[in-house]
Formats: sequence, structure tokens, C-alpha cells
Amino acid sequence: MPEPATISDTAVLVLGAGPAGLVLANLLCAAGVECVVLERRSRAHVEQRARAGFLSPRSVALLREHGLDQGLSRLGKRHDRCEFRSAAGRLELRYSELGSRKTHTVYPQQLLVTDLIAELGRRGGEIRFDTAVRSLGGLDSARPWVRAEDAVLREQRYAARYIAGCDGARGVARTAVPVVPAVRDHGITWLALLARAPACSDSVVYGVHGAGFAGQMPRSPDITRYYLQCDPGTDVEEWDEDRIWNALDERLLAGQFGAPARGPIIERSLVRLRSEILDPIQHGRLFLAGDAATSISPSAAKGANLAIAEAAILADALGAAVRTGDEAGLRSYSERCLPLIRQAQEFSHWMIDLLHPPAGDDPEAAYQRVLRRARLDSLSTSASHRHYFADNYVGI
Repeated sequence: MPEPATISDTAVLVLGAGPAGLVLANLLCAAGVECVVLERRSRAHVEQRARAGFLSPRSVALLREHGLDQGLSRLGKRHDRCEFRSAAGRLELRYSELGSRKTHTVYPQQLLVTDLIAELGRRGGEIRFDTAVRSLGGLDSARPWVRAEDAVLREQRYAARYIAGCDGARGVARTAVPVVPAVRDHGITWLALLARAPACSDSVVYGVHGAGFAGQMPRSPDITRYYLQCDPGTDVEEWDEDRIWNALDERLLAGQFGAPARGPIIERSLVRLRSEILDPIQHGRLFLAGDAATSISPSAAKGANLAIAEAAILADALGAAVRTGDEAGLRSYSERCLPLIRQAQEFSHWMIDLLHPPAGDDPEAAYQRVLRRARLDSLSTSASHRHYFADNYVGI
């Protein structure tokens, strides 16, 4: 097969138009660094794809510093508390009064992505939607390249000085880094739900229940994200709306603390909790960010915040390399990002253990349930534990 003609030759090729890729592209454009973004999905799909919406203070400050906060500043909502519901009762933690006294900002990710796409257009950046990357090559050369297909399956070739892999946990970029990741399959599956209904509380609510975990995450006045732990082999069609709402009532202890307001379920999918850590997150002239760099469970809302932090670090390093030829920042990119990744992964793992008491009557399962009760008791009675929780819950 003949080599497809190179249709774009740029300084930085960004794979993926999620938070990592779009923040990176915006920062590069602002610094005068030419870049092209390739995204396999359509613009409409990317702008409507519902994802986590909890932004850390660090993420908000970075977006504001770089003029990427137009919608966030108008529509973002301060969020400062969460609660745990279990057989022991309800434990509320107002983390604005704990530790460093910082808070989250709730701003749905699809709105942030829409803002970032619009701003990149204003800055003169280029995004090629409906472009699926099939392979990478020449990563150790001066001009690495990408083979891709457009919406009608025409083969294309792109070249650049550097490639940023921001195309997710199952993207092509991750497979091009020759390192075996450290992996933990948590053996837990969530049914992820989006309901057109107001939340039962302004808090994030975590239900620690013998029948399985349930979670409520407010998104907007009339949209709420819910999670339900389910069997790994579950078919989402097995869960009709009555079954979903009955399970939420049971696990969120509606009889004691109030039932969630019911409404139509507008989205449902399965999330298998699986964590991966790559070290390093770069190879030759390829650099990973976002979910491509590390797979992390949504239990502690760290994914988008890690993506934004990594994008900012990578943008500085790429800017210096392109403008002055100084690649010191690129050489130390993994070294700078991995402490953030490890910290986020550790706390996410801690949350997974806290929220999912094992089922069964065997002695080990009973022992693990006792430990989880002890952790909740410690959060309730230990000021130092609450301060530690708050700082890790809000930050990365």
C-alpha cells in the first residue's frame, strides 16, 4: 500500500479533544506554538458527552489564569460538603471548614469541553473531528507521525515535532509507550446513571450499604448523577427505572434521611473500576496526559483534575522546546507528573475500599466490614483524620 500523503506538518500534534487535549492546545496556541488536535468523535458527540464535573481549586485557578473560565465563572457552583450514609447513621463533612478549607467547583465536563473548543477556535487553533488515529511511528525521530482515517475512511498522515497522547485509556497513544503498567482490577462495577431530577441534597452522598454502594453527585438544579454498584456481568437493560430508584432508596437510606426525587433516567452505562499507573508516561517524542497517562476510578473525582494539571505541565515543557529548543522540561515531564498521579491513585484506592464493603459470610469479608466501620468511626471522631480527608478529597 502506498504511503498516504502528509496533509499536516505542525509543531505539536494533540490526540484527543477531552479536557487534557483541549487545555493543552489552548495553552500552546496562547504561547504561539502551532498545534493540530485530532479527535475520533464528532464535535456534537464531544460537546454532549457527560462526564465528571467536580473541579479542584488548582484546576479552577489554572483555567482562570489562562482565560479559560468564561462559562465556569458564570455557571460554576461552589461545593463544600459530602456525607456518608451507613448503618451507623449519617456523617456530614463540610470540607470548606477542614484542612486547607478549600472547596470544589461543580461545572459539568461537557460544558467545560464546549467552552474549550470555542476558545481554541478564537485563538486560531485547529481541531479535526471524526478523525480516528490508527497508528503512530517515528517516535525516536525528529519528525514522528500519525496514520489516521477520516469519517469516510480515507487514510491520512500527520507529522509533527512532538505528539501529545490525550486520547484516553483505550487510545492508540498509550499502547505506543513500551511499558507494562501497574494494574489493579478492583472487581467492582458501577451502573452510572444520569437522571433528569433534582438531587435529594446539595451534598455528594455516599451510601455504604450491605447491598452495595450507591452515590449521588449533584450536577445542575435538574440533573443528578447517580452510581449503583452491580454485578460485573450486569446488562444495563436489566435495570428498569423502578428497580433503579428502589435500589437508590434502599442504599441511600431514604427511610431515615429522605428519598431522592424521581425523574426519567436519561443515560445509563457500566463503569468497571480498574486502575493503571504507567511509569514513565513518555516515550521518545510522545507524551501522555489525562486518562492516557493513568486510569483512575471516579470514586474521588480526580480524573479531570489530573488531566488539567498534566496539560499545564506539558504545555510549559513543549513551549520551551519549540520556542528555544530547551527540552529539559520534556525530559522531566514524567518525573513532575507521577507524584500527582500516585497521590491521586492512593486516595482513590482508599475511597474504593471505604465505599465497597465485601459481601459474604466468610470470616475475611466480616473482618473487612469491621475495618470499614472503623474508618467511618475515625472520620467521625478524629479531627486530624477529617483534615486529612478534606485536603486529599479536594486537592491532588
